[in-house]
Amino acid sequence: MNLDIATAEGACHCGAVRFRVQLSEGLHSARRCNCSFCRMRGAIAVSAPLDGFTILQGAEDLTLYQFNTGTAAHYFCRHCGIYTHHRRRSDPNEYGVNLACLDGISPFDLPEVAVLDGANHEKDGGSGGVAGMLRFVAVGKGG
Repeated sequence: MNLDIATAEGACHCGAVRFRVQLSEGLHSARRCNCSFCRMRGAIAVSAPLDGFTILQGAEDLTLYQFNTGTAAHYFCRHCGIYTHHRRRSDPNEYGVNLACLDGISPFDLPEVAVLDGANHEKDGGSGGVAGMLRFVAVGKGG
């Protein structure tokens, strides 16, 4: 797997929403978060500058979810419910893009992903940083 990819296209599960993204650090920026929302959502996100994300199709099929301070803007397909991307609270000049939506890339391709401590977010007076690592170890035929 090439962790240094610069651009990718992707889509939600049903294909109503398609996008192109220029990744800030390729797949090296892959991370999860342990805040209440991300813990339930369970997605791995990669980074892109705001001007590096383009909706190719289905902008009208996206729905927005915001909570707490309302800074982060989370976008989902209104048909299949898949989270495609979000504007980050930690850096509002950046998007987090659902790695699982990128064509030909699976979160299970990455053996290890940092988990950020969003439950103790710096902007809430917490220490933030890395809370731990999430590992995938393939076993048997299904891996």
